[in-house]
Amino acid sequence: MIRSVLTGTGSALPKRCVSNAELSETVDTSDEWIRERTGITQRYIAGEGETTGTLATDAARAAMADAGIAIDDIDLLVLATATPDNTFPATATQVQAALGGRGFPAFDVAAVCSGFLYALGTADSMIRSGMATRALVIGSETFSRILDWDDRGTCVLFGDGAGAFVIEARDMGGLPDPDAAGIIATRLHAEGEHSELLYVDGGPSSTGEVGKLRMMGREVFRHAVTNLSAVLTEVLGDAGFEAGDIDWVVPHQANSRILDATARKLGLPMERMVVTVDRHANTSAASVPLAYDVARRDGRIKPGDLVMLEAMGGGFTWGASLLRA
Repeated sequence: MIRSVLTGTGSALPKRCVSNAELSETVDTSDEWIRERTGITQRYIAGEGETTGTLATDAARAAMADAGIAIDDIDLLVLATATPDNTFPATATQVQAALGGRGFPAFDVAAVCSGFLYALGTADSMIRSGMATRALVIGSETFSRILDWDDRGTCVLFGDGAGAFVIEARDMGGLPDPDAAGIIATRLHAEGEHSELLYVDGGPSSTGEVGKLRMMGREVFRHAVTNLSAVLTEVLGDAGFEAGDIDWVVPHQANSRILDATARKLGLPMERMVVTVDRHANTSAASVPLAYDVARRDGRIKPGDLVMLEAMGGGFTWGASLLRA
């Protein structure tokens, strides 16, 4: 019985930090309006020379350093992003090259804000099947490049950043111990019928242009709370745990209201939710690994803790993964 164990984490942010006050100088909004509705106080915006690929590379380097390994020890790279550097090649291959790797599979996964959960589930499955032994799993985004800066309902919500995990195969020797480190259970879902509620109005095959993000905020909120609470319950059932057993929930950092509502629906105190949306805003596929890295490095997440990761994004796609740190 093989289990994928998390051995290193890392993250990266652009150099430029943009406060609500600075944003209100160019957008018809205010610090009070943004804080009240989202909990966001600032976000990081990619500048010249900073791309999804460069942020992913920096996060990957930090994760490998944390794990005490080099790129030659990696045999799989999965990158979750909705904002690739190019239509093709996959940004993952560019990150591979920047890290000095070669030969092993490297590919992108596109599931928007749920992308990291999809990428982690994919890498975990490949490790369990024996196709890989040690993987870099990255979420990286430059959502600032697809925002309509005249739409205050969306442009205030997002930021740029990257987060990365190193996971590796560990032989459990038989039936896995529920107290042993590693990824315990994952569930992934999608419902394409709701795609018009959160989407980008362009693409190579449809308009020939990148397009801008469009969102029906109230409808997304309603689906997010329902879907996330349901998938968390599914994963707990698969793993044989209850909500009260969870030490930490590392959620997709969409906005503080969704986090509050999800915690209430599960009967969990907000003190068990890792919250970074206030300083990073919504970084889409980067938000879960970025938040995890912050909480692990500041001492909140400790070895042996039971941690639930969850996210929902455009598509709709959503998922959750339970792991022992």
